[in-house]
This record gives sequence, C-alpha cells and structure tokens, in this order.
Amino acid sequence: MKPLLMDWKDLRFGIEIEFVGGKPESVELLPGWTMAFDERQMDDTGEESGGELQTPPIQWKDRAQIREMLRRLLATGARANWNCGLHVHVGLEFWGEEAIPDFIEAALLHQDSVKYLLQTSEDRLVYCPPVTPEMRDRFISAPGEAALLRRGRPQSHRCGINLAAWFDHKTVEIRYANGTLHYDEVMTTIEFCLRFVAAIGTKRTLSNNPGQLAMEIGAPLTGYPPPIPAPRWYRERLWLENMLVPILTPFANSLVPDSEILQILPRPDGLLVAIEDTDGKVVRYLFQLSANGWRVVGKHPDSCSTQI
Repeated sequence: MKPLLMDWKDLRFGIEIEFVGGKPESVELLPGWTMAFDERQMDDTGEESGGELQTPPIQWKDRAQIREMLRRLLATGARANWNCGLHVHVGLEFWGEEAIPDFIEAALLHQDSVKYLLQTSEDRLVYCPPVTPEMRDRFISAPGEAALLRRGRPQSHRCGINLAAWFDHKTVEIRYANGTLHYDEVMTTIEFCLRFVAAIGTKRTLSNNPGQLAMEIGAPLTGYPPPIPAPRWYRERLWLENMLVPILTPFANSLVPDSEILQILPRPDGLLVAIEDTDGKVVRYLFQLSANGWRVVGKHPDSCSTQI
C-alpha cells in the first residue's frame, strides 16, 4: 500500500444505529437513509423490537443529517440498550484492496486499544471478535472475503475491526462501540474511527497504549457510548446455550452439513435451534429431550433468513 495522506474529514463513512422500542416504521427518512426492519434487537424483556437505522455514504460536513435523524428516532420512543451497538463503516476506496494487508496488521496491533477506548461492553464482545494472525496468513495466501471471516463461536463472523466489509461496501467496519442514540456520543465515535483509518492509511506508526494512541491521532479520550450491563437472565441464557452447543452440534451437522449453531432459544415445547449454513442461510429446528435422548421435532416456519 502506498501511504496516502487524507484529511479525516474528507473520508466517506456510514453508520448503523441499532435500537430497541420506538416505532421504526413511522420514522420519516432523509434521502438515502434506510431503516432495516429485519435487524431487530432484543429488548429488556427478551422480545425482539426496534431495528437498525442506516445512513447513506456521507462525510463529516453532512453530520447535521445524523442529528436530525436521531431526533426523529428518539421522538418515537426508541432507545439503545445492552444488546445494541453502533457500527461505523469508513471508506477505503482511496487506498484500494492492496491496502487490506496493512489494515489487517493495524487491526492486530491496535484492536485491543480500540476496544478499550470505545469501552466495549463485555456482553457485546460476542459481536466483535478479534482479528487473528491466522486470518492474515489466509488472506496473504488466498485474498478474499472468506479469509477475513471467522468460523465458530463467538457466533459473529465479522470482527471488531471488520475488513471483510471491503468486499461488500469498500469499507472497513469498526463494530466495537456500544449502542447510543445520543448525538455527541455518536459523533465522538465517528471522529475516532475516521481519524484512526486516516492514520493507518498514511502508514503511521502508532502507540499500543490506548490513551497515547488517541492523542497521536487527535481523537477524543472520552465521550464514547458507555457500556450497559446485560440483565442476569440474558447472561444465564448464554451460559446454558454455550453448554448445549457442543452437545447439539452433531445433530445440527446431520441436518445441515458443515453448519454452525447460531442460537438456541428455549420454548415451552423444546429448544429452538438456529443453524447457519456456509452461505449464511439460517434454518431453525425444534429439538426436544426425552428419556431416550434428543430428537428433532421439525423445521420451524421462520427458516429462510440470512445472517447479516
């Protein structure tokens, strides 16, 4: 990658704002903005609600749009909770695909500092696992999206610094920020991500100390969305799910070859097991446990969604 000096304010970016509650279908959208109704989040009762508000590609000078859309969203009663995140996509088109190895190296060096600065909640780490040296090696030997995606639990295939986003959006996606609908916290997060990407693009040598890193790139030290602890019942559900996954994985693979278990949810009549195939398609089966062992009752009607 050739170093390319870019003013961070000139970089194009997009954000994904996850939220619960509110009335997403009633929010009037500015041109280019979208509301992902299928990206529902878990509220404090365990029900799915809300959605994901998405910007078009914009620049820092367009930030008034973010303020206005947050105002409209909040007016419907929406809010961010422990299950929500704030994802920032920063365009890499100035550097191109040849820059991906350098950004992988930067992720390996600095992802812990980014996670620390953005105060990623422990309960959200499942959605932003780390980049690994094995990913770098795979990409060098066989460049492509598959090299930059994870398999196995934690059950998110997209890392906290997600360079696989290049192949879909020509961006790097930084997923570490906790959810928020507060304009100042959103903009502080965006500023950090823009400054960080611009610095990596110039091949700057940056400190591994989080505070020193922020000062070197001119980013704020504070003002990011604070972590929100998940309720006890959610943590207990994940503990149980993590114990059940190795037990049910052989059954899942017999139903869907080379698959992974995405989620296990208790139901009055058994366990609803979401199984993801290699193409990202999710199929749900109802499992029951009797004195004779596990049995699959049948496929759940809602079995055609794709993991995003």
